[in-house]
Amino acid sequence: MTQSPPVKETREFQTETKQLLDLMIHSIYTNREIFLRELISNASDAIDKIRFASLTNQDLLEGNADFEIFLLPDEGTKTLTISDNGMGMTYDEVVENIGTIAKSGTKAFLEKMKESGSASDLIGQFGVGFYSAFMVAKKVTLITRAPGQAKGVRWESAGDGTYTIEECEKDARGTTIILTLHDEHCAADHPAENFLNRYTLQSLVKKYSDYIRYPVKMNFVKEEKPRDADGKIIEDAPATQTVEVRTLNSMAPLWTKNKNEITKEEYHQLYKNLFHDWEDPLEIIHSKVEGAVEYTTVLFIPAHAPFDFYQREATSGIRLYSRNVFVMDNYKDLLPDYLRFVRGLVDSPDFSLNISRELLQHSSQLQKVGKNLEKSVLKTLENLLSKERSKYETFWKEYGKAIKSGVYSDFQSRDKLQDLLLFPSSNSEDALTTLADYVSRMREGQTVIYYATGKDRLAAERLPQMELLREKGIEVLYLLDRVDEFAIDALREYKDKKFQSISRGDLKLDGIDVPETKQETEKLAKENESLLNAVKEKLSGRIAEVKISNRLKSSPVCLVSGETGISLSMEQILAEMDKAPFKARRILELNPHHEVFAVLKGLHEKNPASEAFKDYCELLYGQALLMEGLAPEDPVGFANKVAALMAAAGEK
Repeated sequence: MTQSPPVKETREFQTETKQLLDLMIHSIYTNREIFLRELISNASDAIDKIRFASLTNQDLLEGNADFEIFLLPDEGTKTLTISDNGMGMTYDEVVENIGTIAKSGTKAFLEKMKESGSASDLIGQFGVGFYSAFMVAKKVTLITRAPGQAKGVRWESAGDGTYTIEECEKDARGTTIILTLHDEHCAADHPAENFLNRYTLQSLVKKYSDYIRYPVKMNFVKEEKPRDADGKIIEDAPATQTVEVRTLNSMAPLWTKNKNEITKEEYHQLYKNLFHDWEDPLEIIHSKVEGAVEYTTVLFIPAHAPFDFYQREATSGIRLYSRNVFVMDNYKDLLPDYLRFVRGLVDSPDFSLNISRELLQHSSQLQKVGKNLEKSVLKTLENLLSKERSKYETFWKEYGKAIKSGVYSDFQSRDKLQDLLLFPSSNSEDALTTLADYVSRMREGQTVIYYATGKDRLAAERLPQMELLREKGIEVLYLLDRVDEFAIDALREYKDKKFQSISRGDLKLDGIDVPETKQETEKLAKENESLLNAVKEKLSGRIAEVKISNRLKSSPVCLVSGETGISLSMEQILAEMDKAPFKARRILELNPHHEVFAVLKGLHEKNPASEAFKDYCELLYGQALLMEGLAPEDPVGFANKVAALMAAAGEK
């Protein structure tokens, strides 16, 4: 049996939460008026929830299906009240959703703040819109009751690091938020910042929340003098006051209009209202389709990915409406996972108001809608790439990993996505390249697309395997994201040009003149067969093969993986994912023209069983590991061998 909550409880916010509240109060928003948009949007969401839930449980409505949001400014108490008759919350839900800001991603929010130095472009990504109330209020009181609950809940905080919570009486379901405003937001001589001024509030609702689909209401007091029998005003008579309830928003869904009649600002405001983002979207897609399947859709590509976009628990999906009536939020199965960054809505008269996610998954009509939307989004991205390259690169920076994940995880989508891929390459220090651009610049006689993997561009450029390709002026793609090599392996080839890692198998420069011909390499390998076998024996169990290299110019050694199986970079990624059993076939390549090779050869001829020869083998292997970004298997032993070699060199 659960214990009832105490009469009144005082709790402290977590450290990160205190920091966040301080940011909300002092620095995040320069445009403080948008607090009203945030609170009205939250109220609309709460009504959406109960409206949908009531389709299967009419008792939740408690006899009141007239949904509304009400504003009540009070100059006497300097308070602004925003109330709704939506779902409301239980005691535990208030603690979880309101009392603990960390649930909304506070820590990640603060980390992003430190990185960017500004929070104005981050607020919408972290779901902390409720706390924007503290920008204008010195105290925030929330009173809420979920349907079917005997008691309501009262939550209150002055933004000072603590809050109180207790049960209370509340007749109707829903949520009421009372803002006790700072004096500067009550000043009559500054109406634009006076959030008790009814006309200011009316203007803000029209500006930010006109398309909220529930009426936002407020009382207006009218003073009128009486009239005589002829309808003339009696000037000497005292005026009488009447109260008029006005609806402040049009409630006309924007997507029902002709898109030629909609301004970009209106689209942006719709996006912000629906998805609680601070920034304008990067791109907008609005279409109306009639025929076998009838629907209207407005899709948005957000300017920035949410902080948790690449985490499993990230929420995404499309809102579904039927004849302007909300049906379902965050429906994920409409678009493929690689387009999960798309936000928006689909409104169709064919959708049932009383339908489950399971039934939607088997809806042939919805599947057709999804395929059409996928084509529309991909076409939009293609147009951005060809006509607005800088804008596409902005998109790519945020969502490129999602597109690349689609290449390797969605077999049917590989051909659709390959021309959208961008990579850094040795062709330019700054510009990204498409695969089509790479192919157009290929050398005469070149038959493969070369790529190098690395943790960053500098690491890839410094790979010893790059030396010959750089000398010959052959372009190399740099794969710097963990997902890149998986995507390239899934593609296998592009326009009949196979992909070739510069660190896998033999380096074949077909049709391109190189000084080390295949015959010369084979000759050197045969002449040094005994040495190569001895090195392999000293590194037994760690190296599958030791070879004479045809790709090294200045470096003494490099480590490559076999032509088949996983690569060294894939091995590292899988190890981080606790899939250690997968190992690359490691091949040590030696540069026969390097002076170290001559020393190694001399030590072998003198005494292949000597400690000096063994130490050189270990040092070369450790050096090869380091150049691949891998730690030597025995770092202390490797360091001691280097120190011993340095000391010996100093004695000479």
